Amino acid sequence: MGAKLSGGGDGKYQVEQNHEINVTPFVDVMLVLLIIFMVAAPLASVNVKIELPPAVAPLGTNPPKPVYISIKPDGSTYIGDFSTDLASIGDDLRKNLGDKRNPEKERIFIRGDKEVLYGDFMGVMNALQDNGFYSVALVGEEQRD
Repeated sequence: MGAKLSGGGDGKYQVEQNHEINVTPFVDVMLVLLIIFMVAAPLASVNVKIELPPAVAPLGTNPPKPVYISIKPDGSTYIGDFSTDLASIGDDLRKNLGDKRNPEKERIFIRGDKEVLYGDFMGVMNALQDNGFYSVALVGEEQRD
């Protein structure tokens, strides 16, 4: 905090506070830090030349093909491109997944038309849960502005 020791005219001997911020010390410190970092940055790089071996990662397996269940506005249900009904949806999904994929850990994607009745959608969800498919994701269309 600064003080004003002399004023003009009448209040020559009045002491007032200076309300302006003095930023000069702040700028000085910032410039010194900038110079220190500019000098220290080149020292952090490594100048030792070595020949690195090639990185060979084992080939990963392709992720499994996702399973889509589509529900049309009339309530008809499809697994991929094949028609199914609520009574046989579990068996049809197991056939579609094959023997190597675990249905308990499999994610099922549901695509429902915007005109699908809520009861039809919940019927599919309940049939999936009854057959051990608990990981379900809903697919929506991305809205564009």
